[in-house]
Amino acid sequence: MKVAITSTGNTLESLLDQRFGRCACFVIYDTESKAIQFIPNPNKDAEEGTGSASVEFVASRAVQKIVSGRFGVKIEPILDSLKIQMIVIKEPKKKIKDIIKMLDH
Repeated sequence: MKVAITSTGNTLESLLDQRFGRCACFVIYDTESKAIQFIPNPNKDAEEGTGSASVEFVASRAVQKIVSGRFGVKIEPILDSLKIQMIVIKEPKKKIKDIIKMLDH
């Protein structure tokens, strides 16, 4: 299963980005193959529509879950309709490597 994680940077030491639509980077983690891909968020500086554009962006990568600090109110119904699960982690100091470990257990 593929999981998108919002990240402040492009390393395993980067922190979970608390913003979904405006996160710096998406980490696409495949729980089966253990493949990790860092993709800069092309929507982070958009004036509007960043949340829905970011949903389309990660959905095109066939993710089934998204981990972030928070999601905008418009995002929840879109993700529900796409059958993508939201996982909210309210720990701003959580590193990407720790989230991946959590996903593996």
